[in-house]
Amino acid sequence: MYAVIRTGGKQERVAEGLRLNVERLGKQEGDEVTFSPVLLVDGDNVVTGADLANASVAARVLGEAKGPKITGFTYKNKTNQRKRWGHRQKYTTIEITSITKG
Repeated sequence: MYAVIRTGGKQERVAEGLRLNVERLGKQEGDEVTFSPVLLVDGDNVVTGADLANASVAARVLGEAKGPKITGFTYKNKTNQRKRWGHRQKYTTIEITSITKG
């Protein structure tokens, strides 16, 4: 059985025991988090819409992680204008503990 959840403006396909990085949730390590699924597939049955009112996906926060370093450089010729910048996104690592149909 798997479900599709929405978190951080993105949708992720999850199954029990799966570990994944999602946008930062602001939770401490060991906290429990619940997501309401967008889509739920159990074998041949696909559950969507109003049938998902009682369905939920539970996850445990494992910690935080950092994404890859992204660097950039802007330059305008003849004006000695240069700017170097970088960014490294922070993520929350979660493990899916259970998926309930409700």
